[in-house]
Amino acid sequence: MSEPASPTRKRIVDAATKLFYAEGVARVSVDAVAEKAGLTKRTLYYHFRSKDDLIAAYLDGRDQPNIKQMGGWFDAAEGGIDKKVAAIFTNLARVAKHPKWKGCGYLRTAAEFAAMPGHPAVKAGSRHKTNFEQWLAAELSSHNVSEPGMLAREIVLLMDGAFSSMLIHHDPDYIGAAGHAAATLVKVRMTEPAPPAASRSSRRRGRVIGRAPGSKG
Repeated sequence: MSEPASPTRKRIVDAATKLFYAEGVARVSVDAVAEKAGLTKRTLYYHFRSKDDLIAAYLDGRDQPNIKQMGGWFDAAEGGIDKKVAAIFTNLARVAKHPKWKGCGYLRTAAEFAAMPGHPAVKAGSRHKTNFEQWLAAELSSHNVSEPGMLAREIVLLMDGAFSSMLIHHDPDYIGAAGHAAATLVKVRMTEPAPPAASRSSRRRGRVIGRAPGSKG
């Protein structure tokens, strides 16, 4: 179990979170973060070896709060599992209308380091996306949906596709469309599977015999 962050470290991460999310990590200097936190740059470097470590801390710090928020939307939704999944997208579309919403911080940051797949920020983004996918798969499994792992991955692809489209179009309707597609995928997995061919054949033979009580065969 990790130790809680010191008040000073938390102060730095909080300042970095506001600046990095609003402006992008490349455009924000360490000096700007230190100034926002009301600390010296020397103090900042005492808690973080580099700006890269600070960027990773910013992203890691958003991991569980983001999943908790989506989990809250999921749990609060009424209806079946398809409605609960759709509720995540409905609420994301609502949040996306806020003027301070800048899209998915993980995807935006990963795009800035697209040529550096081993960068700590890219790894932090991968951890978050994996954690969310695993959480969703567990929820789908608990609702007896078939192929929960694959379905969770398909839903994550729809969500990230919607986030990417939002960066270009700035239209929350893309998130709504992705939510509709996600709910449709869930409904398909909820459908009762057809009985095996051998079982259907046996039932047909039984019905034929039953209709001919006088036969000698």
